[in-house]
Amino acid sequence: MGASANSLINRPILASIHTQAFRHNLNRVRELAPESKIWSVIKARAYGHCFDAALKGLSSTDGFALLDIQDAVWLREHGWEGRVLLLEGLFHENELELAQELSCDLVVHCEAQVEWLEKYIEQGHKPFSIFLKMNTGMNRLGFKPEAYRTAFHRLHAFGCRMHHMTHFANADQADQRPTVGEQQEVFERTIDGLSGPTSLANSAAILWHRNALGGWIRPGIMLYGASPTGIYADIEHAHLKAVMQLQSEIIDIQELKAGDGVGYGGRYQAPEAMRIGIVACGYADGYPRTAKDGTPVWVSIGAEDGNGIVCPIVGRVSMDMLTIDLRNAPQAKIGSVVELWGDRIPVDEVARMSDTIGYELLCAVAPRVPVAIK
Repeated sequence: MGASANSLINRPILASIHTQAFRHNLNRVRELAPESKIWSVIKARAYGHCFDAALKGLSSTDGFALLDIQDAVWLREHGWEGRVLLLEGLFHENELELAQELSCDLVVHCEAQVEWLEKYIEQGHKPFSIFLKMNTGMNRLGFKPEAYRTAFHRLHAFGCRMHHMTHFANADQADQRPTVGEQQEVFERTIDGLSGPTSLANSAAILWHRNALGGWIRPGIMLYGASPTGIYADIEHAHLKAVMQLQSEIIDIQELKAGDGVGYGGRYQAPEAMRIGIVACGYADGYPRTAKDGTPVWVSIGAEDGNGIVCPIVGRVSMDMLTIDLRNAPQAKIGSVVELWGDRIPVDEVARMSDTIGYELLCAVAPRVPVAIK
C-alpha cells in the first residue's frame, strides 16, 4: 500500500486503517495478560497496515518488535522512544553500531551472532539487551537446549542484559506435536537457575495458553483483528476488531441469461437470468485470485451507513476486477459500496475460501491501493 488517500483517486478502491481498532485490540491483549509486558509485532510493514497507523494506534505498547533495522530507524525518526526488538537479531555484523545507536534489543539465535557481540563489546562498546532464543521444537531459529546455557553464559559474562525466549510451533493446534506444554517444559528445564525475564507467547498462546505467557508477550495477528488459526469463529470470544477495511464499488452491472458464463474460462455459469456486479478490485490489488465461487463480499444497498447485504463472488478473479452475484441485492447499483473484508466480512473468511490465511491477505495488499488512516 502506498498512495495517500488525500491524493487524486480515480479507482474507488481504498484500504482504511482504523487506529481505534488497534487501541481496542491492544487493550484486549492487556486484559488477557495483565501481568506481562507487550512487544507489539509490526513486521511486514505492520502486517500490511503501514507503520504510520501502527505507531499511532499502538502507541501505548511497551515495545515494538520488527525485523529490519531500517524499520527501527523509521520508528526513532518518527518519535518512538520506547523499546524496539529486532526479532531475528542482526543479519550482518556491520549493523551492530546502528543497533546500539538506536538502543535496540536484539534476539540472538545463532553462534555467529554471539561471536559478533563478543568482538564488538571487547572493542569497548556497551553491552546490549538480549533476548536469547531457544529452539524447543519449532526447528526454525534458536539454540538447541544443549547449547543454550553456554550461549547464555558467554553473553552474560560480557555484561549483556539477558532475557530468555522461545517460539511455539503449534499454539493454535491443540493436538499437534510438539505441544505448547512439551515446548514449555523443555524451555523451563533448560533455563532453570538462570536469571532474566522470559518471552514465550505469540497471539495463539495469549488466546488459548495463558499459563505459558512469560514476562514479555509477542502479539501479532490478534492486534490486527484476525485469527491465528485462520478461522474467525475461533477468536469471536476475544472481541477483537478488524483494523483494516478493504472497500471498493460496483463499477458496472451485467444482465445475464441462463447459461451465460462469467469471466475468464467461464468458471461460473448463470443458472437463471440474473444480475452480475463488476467490482473494481482484482489480484493486482492483492485480492486472492484463488477465491472460490461463494466467497462473500458485503454490498451497501441503502442510503444509511451499515445498510447492506452479503453477496457471493462468482467467476474467476481477474487482475483489476471481480464479479458478484446480485440476486440477493436487487437495490444494488453502479456506485454501491462493496466491502471486500473488514468489520462485516472477516479477512479470515475470505482467506478460508481462497485456501490461504488472513496473514497473507493483509500483508499482500498492493502498493497501488490507496490508504486512509482513520
